[in-house]
Amino acid sequence: QVQLVESGGGSVQPGGSLRLSCAAPESIGSFYAMGWHRQAPGKQHELVAVITRDLNTKYLDSMEGRTTISRDGAKNTVTLQMNSLKPEDTAVYYCNADDRLSRILRGTSEYWGQGTQVTVSS
Repeated sequence: QVQLVESGGGSVQPGGSLRLSCAAPESIGSFYAMGWHRQAPGKQHELVAVITRDLNTKYLDSMEGRTTISRDGAKNTVTLQMNSLKPEDTAVYYCNADDRLSRILRGTSEYWGQGTQVTVSS
């Protein structure tokens, strides 16, 4: 099964920043939409941010204003820059991609990364 390759993540103090990156294999071409979901222990899987090929974006309300999603279409990569991180942002973050935006919004994307841990703690 094709998987997306994630990098970044780690531990940071409250108020700090982290940058997550994700790359899709060149062999599968370019996706219409790429995004990030997260899941914290005991909580539901939720969409953090998504970006389309024409650079339209959507963010989780609690991440709006302190998170930026960007993509490089030529390289089929997506990046999530997170600032002013809070303890409640602690979760496993998953990159995902699909040609249908609706699937990403529902969390049913065809392609996923393995997940990268983000821990925000003092």
